Amino acid sequence: MLRECDIIGAVDLADIERGLRQIREEIERNEFDWKLELEDVHLNIEKRLTDLVGDAGKRLHTGRSRNDQVATDTRLWLRGEIDRIVCCVDGLQHALVELAERHAATVMPGFTHMQVAQPVTFGHHLLAYAEMFERDRQRLLEGRKRVNSLPLGAAALAGTTYPINRALVAQTLGFESIAENSLDAVSDRDFAIEFCAAAALVMTHISRLAEELVTWMSPRYAFVRLPDRYTTGSSIMPQKRNPDVPELARGKSGRVTGHLVALLTVMKGQPLAYNKDNQEDKEALFDTVDTVADTLRAFSEMLPGIEVDAEAMRRAAEEGYSTATDLADYLVGKGVAFRDAHEAVARAVKFAASAGVPLSKVSLAELQTHSSAIGEDVFESLSIDQSVAARNHPGGTAPQRVHAQVAVWRQRLADRLRPVAPGGATAVHTKAL
Repeated sequence: MLRECDIIGAVDLADIERGLRQIREEIERNEFDWKLELEDVHLNIEKRLTDLVGDAGKRLHTGRSRNDQVATDTRLWLRGEIDRIVCCVDGLQHALVELAERHAATVMPGFTHMQVAQPVTFGHHLLAYAEMFERDRQRLLEGRKRVNSLPLGAAALAGTTYPINRALVAQTLGFESIAENSLDAVSDRDFAIEFCAAAALVMTHISRLAEELVTWMSPRYAFVRLPDRYTTGSSIMPQKRNPDVPELARGKSGRVTGHLVALLTVMKGQPLAYNKDNQEDKEALFDTVDTVADTLRAFSEMLPGIEVDAEAMRRAAEEGYSTATDLADYLVGKGVAFRDAHEAVARAVKFAASAGVPLSKVSLAELQTHSSAIGEDVFESLSIDQSVAARNHPGGTAPQRVHAQVAVWRQRLADRLRPVAPGGATAVHTKAL
């Protein structure tokens, strides 16, 4: 751009580009001699460039400041990391969809307040997480648009007197827009905070899934068994396998949330424009990226190896009178007002509990003492399989609906692999895949 605008000459441009290529190679080979007395990365590179190409190296910094350069570099880096994390989200969704398809008809208890509520299918339960991660994906890509705004050209805070062409720089570097205010351009860290907020939600959703895996792996549930490589044994109790990876993920969610709070706190008292406080954004941002990406990958690799005990899930679904609502719905279908049906079923459940039997084992005569509307067809409504199959509507838990949603998800994930026009987030994402 400096050359296009006749701010530097053609020979200087060639020398600078040649010198920077050599410096990049030295850095990649770990041969670059970093000097603490040169203060920072910018001055180290400029000094080495000047050593290599002479006075042309001194023109590298024309029309810019470390303030707008570091803001640009951070955005360039985060843009690529968002694309990488979005790929990781896709991988986890793929693993969830595959497992959901295998268990579209596997019945398990659905819970509210950690109490058995109604039977659902395990496939339906897994696809709930696919939906959560889809919202995470959308937030990341929406935030990427705000990351992808060019600060370069703002210089230290007021812009520059050189006749620069910021639009050319934005186009060359793949930015979608230009920061319109030089003060805001160098001091804005909203993009980092917004990313950390989206990342904290990703980790919150992972933590919820991790908590369920930990619970389900307990012998009191025994719903699932994790692959051995994601667990460890006890140092003194040989019978135990501890769900270390889910537990670590659950713990790391607090780490990422802490980074979000740290960044908010760093920014809350800063006057315009740039302040050295902003250097504190790096540690939180870098660690958030690493933690989220590593955790997503671990879960994507772990889920396909999960072994499910379908019989244990079914036995648990039959506890807690999970088809009581179906009995109430049955009565409503017979013309009983819902509130009256609710009270009648509550009495029937109380009797079944005192007798120590499920509702399906209560005699017809006994059920009819609680409502005269009950007929011989009532036991169809008390079946676990009938209960889930009856919820065959968009968003419902019926196996038929799970298979339909799996098909939707498969198409959605396949579409993300299709080539698109260069420049946008999807193009970078597709390239990464």
